[in-house]
Amino acid sequence: MNASPNEIKLLVRAIAFASEKHSTQRRKDAAESPYINHPIALVDVLANEGNVTNIETLCAAALHDTIEDTATTADELKSIFGEKITSIVLELTDDKSLPKHVRKEKQIEHAPHCSPEAKLVKLADKICNLRNIITAPPADWSAERKQEYFDWATRVTNGLRGSNSELESIFSNLLKTKKF
Repeated sequence: MNASPNEIKLLVRAIAFASEKHSTQRRKDAAESPYINHPIALVDVLANEGNVTNIETLCAAALHDTIEDTATTADELKSIFGEKITSIVLELTDDKSLPKHVRKEKQIEHAPHCSPEAKLVKLADKICNLRNIITAPPADWSAERKQEYFDWATRVTNGLRGSNSELESIFSNLLKTKKF
């Protein structure tokens, strides 16, 4: 099934919006790559590896860190992208007022209760993060810190099982092939 012209426009708008919002941010890898590469990678993983065609899911993937990591508000997202996409993004947004260890535990607890769309985005997020840790890790991360992230991501992903067999297989294979 082909996406409608309006769906294509909405996805491009979401990517452009995320690009603008994340324009000054960099990833934590040694090359300090542009942050926007991450949301675009999620959209790519979902569409091309997970065969996800739901436009709201793909838009939410592009926008998943905008509220958490930029000055974007839920009202702003809602006015541009509507209630459904905003609600998915909100499911994926950590409360930055909480300590990091609490936020990480909340992700584990919350994962099984996410909407099907949020589960797919969260799974793609963990896949992309593991790939980055394997190929271009944060410069100051020890092997122990990388392993801790893999262990935590596995605990989160356990709550997402049954969402998408292709993505789950990719995640499982990353766990088997990691080398650090």
